Amino acid sequence: MPNDFTFHDLETAPEQSKRLLKKLLEQSGPNGFYAAIAESPEALNGYHALHKAFSASSFSNEEKTVIWQCINVENECHYCVPAHTAMAKAMKVSDEVTRALRDETALPNPKLEALRDFTLILVRTHGNASDAQVTSFLAAAYTHKNILELVLAIAQKTISNYVNHLTKTPVDNQYEKYAWSKVQQPKA
Repeated sequence: MPNDFTFHDLETAPEQSKRLLKKLLEQSGPNGFYAAIAESPEALNGYHALHKAFSASSFSNEEKTVIWQCINVENECHYCVPAHTAMAKAMKVSDEVTRALRDETALPNPKLEALRDFTLILVRTHGNASDAQVTSFLAAAYTHKNILELVLAIAQKTISNYVNHLTKTPVDNQYEKYAWSKVQQPKA
């Protein structure tokens, strides 16, 4: 069947994926996303490079979580929302922030809300933010560098969200307790 993607382990992965896959699995434990994306050494390496670059960005751990998780929720990624919930806990991000992101409710401060709002503008408009929207984001104490770092994060999350949609990656055991589905907002 065309939707039968392979979830690789260190024995079945393409030779060019094995070294990085081994490193990533040693860091994360069992990971269905890495097992799926390992089918393409180029995609695995590209994703890893983007993740590493964004992780080194100027955003705080709390801000990175806002960015990653609001993209995951917007794209309705059944795998990434639970995985990033676990990551947020490891990064010492408050449960209040995590709940607000997962449930699409108000964040605890206006600066984080401005970050979520602008990230979603970029995702929803495919980067076509208006001058007024950019000015508003900059007025929230963010920078042009931050805008470019957001583009980097969107590229990273687009890869993981789309791969997980296409492969129907099962949620790993370590993330099951953070299972998520989109909250249906009441119709006005």
